[in-house]
Amino acid sequence: MTAAADTAPLARERTVSAGRWLMYGAIGFLCLWVLVPIYLIMVNALSSPDAVNGWPKQFYPTFDLGSLSFFIQFQGVAWALFNSIVVALLTTVLAIGLGAPAGYALARFRFRGKESFRLLVLMTRAFPLPLLALPLAVLFIRTGLDDTQIGLALVHTTLALPFSILITFSLFMSIPFELEEAAFTLGCTRFQAFRKVVMPLALPGIAASGVFAFVTSWNEVFAAAVLTIQNRTLTAFLLTSLDYSPMPLKFAGGAALVVPALIFLFLVRKYLFALWGIANR
Repeated sequence: MTAAADTAPLARERTVSAGRWLMYGAIGFLCLWVLVPIYLIMVNALSSPDAVNGWPKQFYPTFDLGSLSFFIQFQGVAWALFNSIVVALLTTVLAIGLGAPAGYALARFRFRGKESFRLLVLMTRAFPLPLLALPLAVLFIRTGLDDTQIGLALVHTTLALPFSILITFSLFMSIPFELEEAAFTLGCTRFQAFRKVVMPLALPGIAASGVFAFVTSWNEVFAAAVLTIQNRTLTAFLLTSLDYSPMPLKFAGGAALVVPALIFLFLVRKYLFALWGIANR
């Protein structure tokens, strides 16, 4: 009886240790799953075209800008990259500008149909974009928004807005309303209380919704390929040229799609860390 009681804590400790190592292994596998393709893309993007097309492949870059130079000088790439940046920034601004007030209204005001409205906001993502491609194309042609940056930004905003609203709604719900009431007693209007009290506390969540909107627009390809011809984004341009584009162009294009998103995440990292409760170092 005593021996069995003595071995029970040891067995639990072994189980906990095995579970911990299993978790570490899963985290390591996921990191490799994400980082290895990015590393291989960067290796080939920073190598010469001869090294990209050669065999055997190298696992370290030759730091030759030939592939990137070929990519930049390829006809249509510079304009497509510019379109991607403009559309992604417009989408981020529109998603934050529309999503944050909607999230605040859902968190602070009571009105009839509030829960149904939240459900309808989420249900907008239930309709697959290919199903809406033809009606959107007809609508955009009639309104003159076809093949324009603002028209594509509106579509991307529609894709990102539901999650932007829900993220900011959850954030404003976590901020005590008593803080705003205290500001009211000191003479602040609702807008002043929001700007001076709520906004500084809400920046992490707003930054997170902005990151989601930016990445959604940057990686979206279907609407960009269907609704644009002359003003295609980089993702749509690369998709339409996959059949005939050489390997250096593909790897350099992949790097051009990955690096701006990583830079954007790096710039807003302190807000994301604050949202997750991690101290910025």
